[in-house]
Order: sequence, then C-alpha cells, then structure tokens
Amino acid sequence: MRRGDTVVFGDAPAVTAWAAAGGKKESEGPLAGGFDTLFTDARLGEETWEMAERGLARSALETALRKARTGAGALDGVFAGDLQCQCTASAYLMRGVDAPFLGLYGACSTMTEALGLAACLVSAGHMRLAAACASSHFCAAERQYRTPLNYGGKRTPTAQWTVTGAGAMLVAPGKSVPKAPRIAAVTFGRVRDFAVRDITNMGAAMAPAACETLLRYFADTGEDPAAIDCVFTGDLGAVGSELLGQLLAREGLRLGPRADCGLLIYDRAEQDVQAGGSGAGCSACVLAAHILPRLAAGRLRRCLVVATGALMSQTTFLQGESIPGIAHLIELRAGAAQKEGSA
Repeated sequence: MRRGDTVVFGDAPAVTAWAAAGGKKESEGPLAGGFDTLFTDARLGEETWEMAERGLARSALETALRKARTGAGALDGVFAGDLQCQCTASAYLMRGVDAPFLGLYGACSTMTEALGLAACLVSAGHMRLAAACASSHFCAAERQYRTPLNYGGKRTPTAQWTVTGAGAMLVAPGKSVPKAPRIAAVTFGRVRDFAVRDITNMGAAMAPAACETLLRYFADTGEDPAAIDCVFTGDLGAVGSELLGQLLAREGLRLGPRADCGLLIYDRAEQDVQAGGSGAGCSACVLAAHILPRLAAGRLRRCLVVATGALMSQTTFLQGESIPGIAHLIELRAGAAQKEGSA
C-alpha cells in the first residue's frame, strides 16, 4: 500500500539471511564480534583497492547465501552499489555471480535503497529471492574523492572515516520464513541540497535529508514515535547526528532512542576516526553485524534505519558545487515468534 512517499507492506517481506565482512580497523571496533569475516590485509591479496572491495562484497554475499543454504542461481535479482565510479566493486562482483544485476548509486544510503527496492519486488511477487548488497573501502574512496593516500593530508575534526566493509542480505516472502526479521515499510527519500560545500563535513550535508525522510514517514503512516524501539541513522557521524537532533526538535518530532551507524562501528575515543564512520559499507555492516541479529534475538521489536547519502562526485566537488543529500528509510520488525515473546 502506497501512502505518500512510503510503501507499507501487507505481507511484509523477510530478511532471511545476512552477513558482514570488514577490514582491520573494523576488527578493532566495538562491533567486531558481529562480523562474519574480518580481513587484516587491506588488499585482501588483490593488486588494487578496487578489487579488494570486490572481495569484501563477494565474501558478504557468499556468506549470506551459505547461511541460507542456497546458491546464486536461486537469486532473481541482486541490488548492489558502492562508492566507486560506475559502481566498480559491485559490477566486478557480479562478473562472478550468475544472477540479474541492478546496480545502484545512493552513496552511503545505498543499503536501505537496495533493501527497499528488493522488498518492493518481492512483495509484489516479481521476485522470490533477492539480494541487497553495499560496500566501501577506505583506500579506494580516499583516492577517488580526496587526496592520494601517500600525500598524508591532515583530516579535519568534522571528517569521517570510510568503512572498509560490505554487507549482504537476502529478501524473500514473509510467509516462507515467519521467524525472520521483516521489512514492514520503506520511505524513499527526495534529494535535498542545503548549500553545504565542505567535502570534509558530509554529516551537515546529509542531516536535513534524514530529518525530512523521518518527517515524511511519520506523516505518511501516522505511527507514534514512542512505538519505535530505536531510530538508526546511517553514518551522519557526530556532527550530523547533533544537527539532526536540532532539526527534529525544531520540527517538534520527539523520537525515543537514537543511534548512528557511523558512531556504532568505531570507538572514537580509541580509534582515530574523527567524527565517526561513513561509506556505503557503514550502514550495511551495522545492519548485518548489529541490528538484524538483535531483531532476530528479540532484543529489538521495531526499529527504523535511515541511511543517508552525500551525492557529490569527484568532478562536481572540484567544480565547487554544493553537496546534495538523500536519505532512504526502512522499518524493520521482529519476526512472528519474537512478537509473541519467544526470542
């Protein structure tokens, strides 16, 4: 059912399996225990950072398929994206996966965009099993968007650390797996530009888009914010999270517990990550390593994941353009068994 910008699913599709793969810095963070695979070699044995990121995405997808006891041949579609030009990591991942590929670019919002689209097609009966994947790699992103790694440039306090990691999730009709976490609704965001031009402060560029998407979700659904266990934003970091709180207060929207994927994945006191984590792999990893396991265990009943993206390119940045922001929201609920109180 469509309500404004929000799709509310009658028979909510299920997330049947998920997996997260990360790098060395992620292995030193507070969510390390939730990752399925952690690599200490930033190149994963490859010759380039780009192919190393492909390896992360491949690891996550293959692990999710293995958990579901199925293979790539069962997939009706793979929704995947990353931060590289022409979604390089995802495209080269799919070179070895014999399934229809739907490449996406939502920057750091790609994971919720992919899950939302997969849920729509599964709910409508056009797909029986779909995969949603997103990845990023610190070295590939820094070289593309900022300065060469060997330049040794000083990072500002508002900058965020691109996560070296990937997350993959499988989506199927809810009736087939009643105990699995459900995607109850999705609100696709609108591009908003608030004239932020500082590429080292993407949290400020993305926070207004997150605020608007949250406002639209609650207006579309009429839901009570108090019924939501937690709102997880996707890598706004310390600066963007504080700004979002100010914007929500100005609009009169009072949320309960709120957390940010960019602040969950690293320990800012112990790890040199400035304002927190970022990257398409950030919310993907936190979803697979932290949020979905808590839903599956009954520790969360209902939550919102609002992944945000800064939609600039290396070209528009050099041209002095401002940074458009986007935020896509998915509502996740615990499966039937957890709703009845048996985790």
